[in-house]
Amino acid sequence: MRRVFWLVPLLLLAACTTAPDPKPGSRWQPAPGLDWQWQLTGKTIDTSVDVPVYDIDGFDQPESTVTALHDKGRKVICYLSTGAWEDWRPDAKKFPKSVIGLSNGWEGEHWLDIRETDVLEPLMADRMDMCREKGFDAVEPDNMDGYKNRTGFPLKAADQLRYNRLIAELAHDRGMSVGLKNDLDQIPELVDDFDFAVNEQCAQYDECDANTPFIEAEKAVFHVEYELPTSKFCAQSRKLRLSSMLKKYELGVWRRAC
Repeated sequence: MRRVFWLVPLLLLAACTTAPDPKPGSRWQPAPGLDWQWQLTGKTIDTSVDVPVYDIDGFDQPESTVTALHDKGRKVICYLSTGAWEDWRPDAKKFPKSVIGLSNGWEGEHWLDIRETDVLEPLMADRMDMCREKGFDAVEPDNMDGYKNRTGFPLKAADQLRYNRLIAELAHDRGMSVGLKNDLDQIPELVDDFDFAVNEQCAQYDECDANTPFIEAEKAVFHVEYELPTSKFCAQSRKLRLSSMLKKYELGVWRRAC
């Protein structure tokens, strides 16, 4: 989820080298400083960007895209929305209306009642299975901070912690790494449950220091800005060891890395 508020629309590497393969049976652990590409739109993925990590849509992209990226030495992250319902997804009709709340500000997307884990767990497990079957190395679960937003449900911080840990467990049970998306306030409590972080606009909102627990744990923080020029955030990103770049809101091919 690009930065969402109510009524808002939608190993350090000195060069772009391939992340080392994990030991057999272990999860991939991205380290601070890894360069990355995040492409969620466009009919095809541009696999030519010389970075060790790609983050792409789990539903839209076939196994062949993941394989093509692996053949180029990339690690591949599976983007999923785990905290919001999207009306265009092939499994959208499996979600009962009772768990679908208010719009999160993006067309066709509505917050989920994350308290209803009996309903959501099997649906999210199926999505994780899809990522694993396509060969993804990790998962980026989106909309992981509903309790901070107007969802239509009385969500509490404890509800979010429980749900986020459930999502992490589902990914880990399938041998994949998992990232904590935004949810800055709960990083101290969740850093041990997640393998990396994905953050949007922490520089714009003067929040990047909140990612420090991940960096101190030698876990990557994949960070994007949309509205600030690189001259406004890259120096701080390098100091904090964030994996930062400038993207456009549509998250297409274009990127400008620090």
